Amino acid sequence: MFPHDFALTTPDKPAIIMGSTGEVITYRQLDEAAIRLSNVLRDAGLNPGDHVALCLENHPRYLEILWGCHYAGLIYTACSSRLTSAELTYILNDCAAKAFITSHYKADQALDIIDTIPDVHLRLMLDGTIDGYDSFEQTIAAASVTPLTDMVDGTDMLYSSGTTGMPKGIAKPLPMSPIGTSVGLGMLTVMLFGFSEDTMYLSPAPLYHAAPLRFNMTVHTLGATTIVMENFDAEEFLQLTQKYKVTQTQVVPTMFIRMLKLEADVRSQYDCSTITHAVHAAAPCPIETKRKMIGWWGPVIHEYYAGTEGNGFVYCNSDQWLAHPGTVGTAIQGIVHICDDEGKEVANGESGTIFFENGGIFEYHNDKEKTKASRDPLGRGWSTLGDIGYQDADNFLYLTDRKAFMIISGGVNIYPQESENILINHPKVIDVAVFGVPNADFGEEVKGVVQPVTMPANEEEARLLSQELIVFCRSQLADIKCPRSIDFRTDLPRHPTGKLYKRLLKDEYWKAAGRSI
Repeated sequence: MFPHDFALTTPDKPAIIMGSTGEVITYRQLDEAAIRLSNVLRDAGLNPGDHVALCLENHPRYLEILWGCHYAGLIYTACSSRLTSAELTYILNDCAAKAFITSHYKADQALDIIDTIPDVHLRLMLDGTIDGYDSFEQTIAAASVTPLTDMVDGTDMLYSSGTTGMPKGIAKPLPMSPIGTSVGLGMLTVMLFGFSEDTMYLSPAPLYHAAPLRFNMTVHTLGATTIVMENFDAEEFLQLTQKYKVTQTQVVPTMFIRMLKLEADVRSQYDCSTITHAVHAAAPCPIETKRKMIGWWGPVIHEYYAGTEGNGFVYCNSDQWLAHPGTVGTAIQGIVHICDDEGKEVANGESGTIFFENGGIFEYHNDKEKTKASRDPLGRGWSTLGDIGYQDADNFLYLTDRKAFMIISGGVNIYPQESENILINHPKVIDVAVFGVPNADFGEEVKGVVQPVTMPANEEEARLLSQELIVFCRSQLADIKCPRSIDFRTDLPRHPTGKLYKRLLKDEYWKAAGRSI
């Protein structure tokens, strides 16, 4: 099903509620707006399989734009609102977008790129216009409200976050199936996460990211309601949970950490007992953090490991996690294999690259080399997201780290996620990044960069806090895995989805050494 069905049966039911303003978009309003946009796109010459791109903040009309593209059978690319102009230009040209939709919030960047996207012939802007862009609102208002005939489902083609170079599009075949038959996560959210027409889903993350985009659209295939936060704030999340009696939500571990950093008397003000399923993914969750969240909310926390690529799906509920602390679960889509650098499988308990067999098919758009690098070197048809992990005797999977983040110091492989998971639980730490920096004798040494609760006032306070944190880490982890030194920053370059732009920090330290490895 899709929003048009519910526009007929429950037209006045809220499809979307905006978190900070309380603005409500009903199913009738969502469907009519999507129909109008689908007609605008079709009249502009875009046919099923063509590409459209959008770049804007968590806007009240964001989801109607996605559905309008979907109704038109298009491949839609939602771009991060934090991209540089060079990255945004690259994506628009790489995906061959024929239409681009943005907002006045992005006006400066929209103007900056206009001469670099010659193939984009329809440009629409919300909340105002600038030269070269037509008013989205006026264009939509003038469009037909008659649905397109013979509609087929569109699909997304999202881009990686570009932590190791320019973003890459993750392409999957356009289904060309009748409208409403292939959108979203479907039965997965129903069977694992309890979604239904009665769901009140709280969405705290940027809508351009794969999981929020797909979870929100899936909510609309069930006729349920989503509450969209414009930006994540830990206390506001709890306020909205209580106000709307939220039943399901999808978060990332950094959001758990931010909520746990709130004072106990603040947390205790809010009722979270209506939550039946809190789903988290995107990054490994520190064991102590997850244990505290289960203690607070109860056994309602569910975890999965998967990627935008859709090549596999690993899952665990709270009970499974408590029996296997630190796991991300067992595979329910695809078969997991752990392999060494030559592609040979390793024994249970040994770390290696995580591959999926019999998972979904994908390729990196216009990048044959990256596609090839994601495949099994022995030609068995398996694929990887580039993560390192191991399986225990019960085939529960544990993530060690991204292969790209591994530190090699004196020939020893060190995975910085281990020390990050310890340091983040120190009461004086808000955020932390651990990575390798140049060392003349050992090649690399372990460096920590911390966002503290209170910035040190002088060098002596910084030295004492650094020493305290290193001692804390060494009390729980081997010395060689812990930072040898720690620097302090007022904030770290973290993506709103929880992904840390560790490359940006590493580059600062490696640039002075005149080398990158």
